[in-house]
Amino acid sequence: MLRVVSWNINGIRSPVQGVGYEEPSNCTAMAMGRILDKLDADIVCLQETKVTRDVLTEPLAIIEGCNSYFSFSRNRSGYSGVATFCKDSATPVAAEEGLSGLLATQNGDVGCYGNMDDFTQEELRALDSEGRALLTQHKICTWEGKEKTLTLINVYCPHADPGKPERLAFKMRFYRLLQIRAEALLAAGSHVIILGDLNTAHRPIDHWDAVNLECFEEDPGRKWMDHLLSNLGCQAGSHTGPFIDSYRYFHPKQKGAFTCWSTVSGARHLNYGSRLDYVLGDRTLVMDTFQASFLLPEVMGSDHCPVGAVLSVSSVPAKQCPPLCTRFLPEFAGTQLKILRFLVRLEQDPVFRQSALQLSNQTPVQMRQNKARVRSTRSRPSQAGSSRGQKNLMSYFQPSSSRPQASPNLELPSLGTLVTPKTSEEDVMASVVEGRAKASEAKNEKEVRTSFWKSLLGGPLPMPLCGGHREPCVMRTVKKPGPNLGRHFYMCARPQGPPTDPSSRCSFFLWSRPN
Repeated sequence: MLRVVSWNINGIRSPVQGVGYEEPSNCTAMAMGRILDKLDADIVCLQETKVTRDVLTEPLAIIEGCNSYFSFSRNRSGYSGVATFCKDSATPVAAEEGLSGLLATQNGDVGCYGNMDDFTQEELRALDSEGRALLTQHKICTWEGKEKTLTLINVYCPHADPGKPERLAFKMRFYRLLQIRAEALLAAGSHVIILGDLNTAHRPIDHWDAVNLECFEEDPGRKWMDHLLSNLGCQAGSHTGPFIDSYRYFHPKQKGAFTCWSTVSGARHLNYGSRLDYVLGDRTLVMDTFQASFLLPEVMGSDHCPVGAVLSVSSVPAKQCPPLCTRFLPEFAGTQLKILRFLVRLEQDPVFRQSALQLSNQTPVQMRQNKARVRSTRSRPSQAGSSRGQKNLMSYFQPSSSRPQASPNLELPSLGTLVTPKTSEEDVMASVVEGRAKASEAKNEKEVRTSFWKSLLGGPLPMPLCGGHREPCVMRTVKKPGPNLGRHFYMCARPQGPPTDPSSRCSFFLWSRPN
């Protein structure tokens, strides 16, 4: 059996930091290994890793028993990125970064690019510059004993921001490039699995609020998926795409099968989300070898949950990892240039070299004679200072000739003017009384200052109560560009959920008063 899992991890270092270990020197490697063990898959595809090559560490990239492959964003740091971890028993025969072939190294690449004439070189470079696609090609053996080729396309498709129409165009061009590459691989005789975050909820059953969304079926992303996928159970004569949504193949009517939730509104608590993550396989592969397709909503650590599938095939591992494997990167393979490579030995001056050679050939007796000659030629300190009568340091430490005599005019005080010294108990009592008085004065002064500032500022206002549950609200800030950007408002503190669920958030809304 071959088990593949996909997970939008929302930062590869975030779930790792959430796992604690007693040994800090090895905690990162142990945490990443524990995540892979928990997913229990032969091939794990991660999206939105949010790391670039300069911040990728060896404990994250190289895990014992696995070989990994990364695609990084070349435009922004901490953005996008995908990674594929394969067990050594499922080592791929080829691996490639990107969909266009512009990032290919011509050594160990997957190949089969299809017709991309309607794309310019600049457009292809832009589509592959965000680190959104990674291909690994594997050899598999069916239960009949036939050896075949399987190509996994790990993708993190762009999100179409409603306020940025250019991103919708970018997303649709990425979809088009993905389909061209996948169909070219199919035409070359390879089985293909597209898995990852497609950033589109295909059917109304895959979205928590599809009935309230305008033109749900008219969304360009959903139309593209309609063209790509086969609609099993549809009437004869309708469109049949080259791929099958494996989860809907096994669970065609399963409701609430969501993979992404809003973390701000706490929607995961009430399963108020959408299904954006898929495992798509070509028709023949799904019908002949897929045994199950599943979601793992119990796995936390991201705003997405893992998805996966089980195939009734066995992997035939390659003898050597492809060149794209992270263990071959110079910083991890021990071949990175050292600073000593940039230091050049300077040639010595001939005269200096001859003098050094003569010194090295001297006998110990000659060396002692040379040292004595050097000492004799050194200038001695001048003695002129003593002839001029310069004082010696000891002259400043003369012994006293006589003890000081009492002054004859010194008068002793009379007995009447003598003051009786206080006893130790009286001193203690006086210090205690004085300390208490000072503390009381400081406390009174602090209370006066506190009451003054409270009367002046008033302090924060209490949170208003929501209209639906009469519970304290939470304050939020408008982040959408517009006239209200930066304004504060109050809303119900409960998690977002279906409107028919009384335990979900109510519709209360109130603008905060300006300061």
